[in-house]
Amino acid sequence: MLNLPSHLQKYVVEQNYEKYTALDHAVWRYILRQLKKFLTANAHHSYLEGLKKTGIDIEQIPRIEHISSHLEKFGWRALPVSGFIPPSSFMELQALSILPIASDMRTIDHLLYTPAPDIVHEAAGHAPIIAHPEYAEYLKQYAQVANKAIISKEDLQLYKAIRELSDIKENSNSSQLEIKAAEANLNKVSKAMSFVSEATQLSRMSWWTTEYGLIEDLGSPKIFGAGLLSSVGEAKLCLSSKVKKILLSLDCIHQPYDITEPQPQLFVAKDFKHLSQVLEQLAQTMSYRIGGVKAVEHAKKAESVNTVELENKIQISGVLKNYILDHSSQISYLQFAGPTQLCYANKEIAGHNNNYHRQGYGTPIGEILNFNIKNIKLGEHLRLNYKSGVKVTGRLVNILSLNLDSNLDSDAAILSFENATAEYNAEKLFLPEWGIYDVVIGNRVTSVFGGPADRTQFGATDDFITSKVAPPIHTSEQKNIFAFYQEVRDLRISNHITENSMSTLFNKFLELAPKEWLLFVELVELCIKCNLSHQKIEEHLSTLEQKELITEGLNLAYGKF
Repeated sequence: MLNLPSHLQKYVVEQNYEKYTALDHAVWRYILRQLKKFLTANAHHSYLEGLKKTGIDIEQIPRIEHISSHLEKFGWRALPVSGFIPPSSFMELQALSILPIASDMRTIDHLLYTPAPDIVHEAAGHAPIIAHPEYAEYLKQYAQVANKAIISKEDLQLYKAIRELSDIKENSNSSQLEIKAAEANLNKVSKAMSFVSEATQLSRMSWWTTEYGLIEDLGSPKIFGAGLLSSVGEAKLCLSSKVKKILLSLDCIHQPYDITEPQPQLFVAKDFKHLSQVLEQLAQTMSYRIGGVKAVEHAKKAESVNTVELENKIQISGVLKNYILDHSSQISYLQFAGPTQLCYANKEIAGHNNNYHRQGYGTPIGEILNFNIKNIKLGEHLRLNYKSGVKVTGRLVNILSLNLDSNLDSDAAILSFENATAEYNAEKLFLPEWGIYDVVIGNRVTSVFGGPADRTQFGATDDFITSKVAPPIHTSEQKNIFAFYQEVRDLRISNHITENSMSTLFNKFLELAPKEWLLFVELVELCIKCNLSHQKIEEHLSTLEQKELITEGLNLAYGKF
């Protein structure tokens, strides 16, 4: 975790390669062989080359450290995580040129599609396209913009509900009652959403591009989104007439999505540069670019930790509870609730951490009439008359000058008062018994962005939960089945296959694991490879339920593409 910020380290786990069973490797192999067959003709031309460049092996689940060593050639690296991690953290990692890879492996029951992130999705989906320089640059640009997005308290609740549902659905030990309860909870939380935040807009753009994006010709597009590149079922479905194709535009941020279901429509980018163009259009509407009243209102509505930045680089990070507009509709006062941090140019100001301001923080901003910071002296009783009508009185006990940049057009300082009073139109904003009153000197809000300005120093926020996918508990019967898959795997590697050994295995599996369709498909593959009889195996396969999966597996075994 070299050079990884401490607040991101909690999401990183050990891959623990030994946790993968022989069945896991068989599922990986089946999916990757199916995907390679289909995507050779239907994915963006850089995909197959990207598989090679990132060192992804089709025969077995890759080691993430091995992928990382290949990504380093392109200026990236990879780290293992467990299931979902917060979108904000995912984006922050990508801004650092780190690809988070979910280390968990989907079950055979969710072979075609899984609602939870897994190593198929992250490694086989995201990693290969990163090898394309224009796409990799888009990911970094997107991450930088997404890091500035304001995320709401409602977003946090929705994320938690989505994660719980996807984890429960992917867990083979979950009951139908648990699944229905999680679905009901997600439905309840979704209906309670009162507005679309910037983080939601960015997540939608990510969904319709990096996850489920199509590219090039609108009438005959190619696949580049990781969600499609890692799902055999959706990869085939997405190019059919059943899925509507729409030219990518900023309208994609108005299109919600259901993470647990296949998508009814998809957006098509002209090329990777087109992605950056639409991203820039979105960035121009965001609070970190526009500043002012609209941006501050976004932060207030979000009820989460955000940063208000003034024109002189002073930043206030916390939960914005309220703000006051003067008669000219200009921001004249900012009031934060709970732990609040003061920063200058993204660095926490000494003595003004969120422990010192743990009860909240408020300050007037705007032009101060007849005021020159060079003319004030410590110990004097001072009266600040703001053009807005806000008045501050008290004894000046400290002047903290932050004006280290001569290019700034206004002073950057914090004035500290004791026995202070602040009021606006007879409304008391600060009282002497509340202690020292720290007033920032600044005229206007030029930017508002999500999260604290100095994330490392701020510490934990009301952020997404740090949750790890619980390891499955295997029964003795399941462990026996894993051993059967290992026997087939060992046989394939050894190449010592005879008619007698194959017949023995078939009879053994027929008695002890008759419904393991993938096990029998692999036996057929070995028989074809060695010119052995396999009629009885195919006859048994014809009695099993997974007709489409079996057919696809046999087609690969016969070399029918």
